[in-house]
Amino acid sequence: MPAGMMSALALRLGAWPRARRRVIGRLAEAWLLPILALGAALLLFGGFVAASGADPADAAALIWRGAFGTWFSWQNTLQKASPLLLTGLAMALPARAGLMVIGGEGALVLGGLACAVIGASLAGWGESASAALFAQATMLAGGMAAGALWLMIPGALRQWRGVNETISSLLLNTIAIAVMNQLVEGPLRDPASLNKPSTPPLSPALMLGHVPGLSVHVGLAFGLVLCLGAGVLMQHTRFGFSAGVNSGNPRAALMVGIGVGRLVLIACALAGACAGLAGAVEVAAVQGSATASLAAGYGYSGILVAFLARHNPFAIIPVAILLGGIEASDGLLQRHLDLPDATVAVLQGFVFVAVLAAETFSGRLSQWFGARHG
Repeated sequence: MPAGMMSALALRLGAWPRARRRVIGRLAEAWLLPILALGAALLLFGGFVAASGADPADAAALIWRGAFGTWFSWQNTLQKASPLLLTGLAMALPARAGLMVIGGEGALVLGGLACAVIGASLAGWGESASAALFAQATMLAGGMAAGALWLMIPGALRQWRGVNETISSLLLNTIAIAVMNQLVEGPLRDPASLNKPSTPPLSPALMLGHVPGLSVHVGLAFGLVLCLGAGVLMQHTRFGFSAGVNSGNPRAALMVGIGVGRLVLIACALAGACAGLAGAVEVAAVQGSATASLAAGYGYSGILVAFLARHNPFAIIPVAILLGGIEASDGLLQRHLDLPDATVAVLQGFVFVAVLAAETFSGRLSQWFGARHG
């Protein structure tokens, strides 16, 4: 064997253990940092509960009971987790392409409004099962289209005008909620909605049903399927590879011929479609019409889900279930410990701060692991 080939083979064999250590370090970091962040948040929350005059151990037991203690609790948790699966994707998908888009709340609100308007116009389509199915699909598609178009705005502003997508998408949330309130309280208002303005209610035949065997609407199935599909898209396709290159080095992505502008718009459109679907499901499976309560904060909670999952679509599933369980336990904490109704929001705030703090250590653990075991 020539000397050059021998030396190249030796270099490759010597580099393999180092590469393997880096992979192990990245995997450990992906799991360890979120777990440490959750642990720190729980400690802070325990201090808050103690300062409120309650026993932290009792609070922890009630959270577990309200989230996962019974079959009823599990179903309530899955119901709460359903929109979080979709709004978590609305944050994670652009992040995988290097964008921090936090406009899921606005896309959700407009998706729900579009679903309500389309559903009201198709009220007579519930006479047969096939017509009702077509109407439901049209309602959901309309909600997804509204959300996709809305979140393409910050992507386009970032790509062609250099506007920070985080700021623009945050401002667009406020605009979307204002537009929805104006339309619901004005030209789209149902005259019969006196105390709480809303759009005309959907026909019962057009309302979405439950997952078979569960008292949970089909939004759960939509969220699970889209999370799995997004995971495959980002980890096993050319689009996902291109998004990763753009996230790491946009200039290198341009140099190798990746259409960055199209990539950014597609990532934002997919994110908006997920959030818009979450809003459409809230209207077509839960509320039956569009009201101000559409702006319930699911889009902002999705930011926490995505960060805790480290923007991994597969990891969004357990994280959304965990945070859904925390939200489901809110009532027990109020009734049994006389804690304020914002207690769960305080816990979520602690989790968010802890996750942001843990992100500052991203990359250091894998470096330490490689150096420690080098």
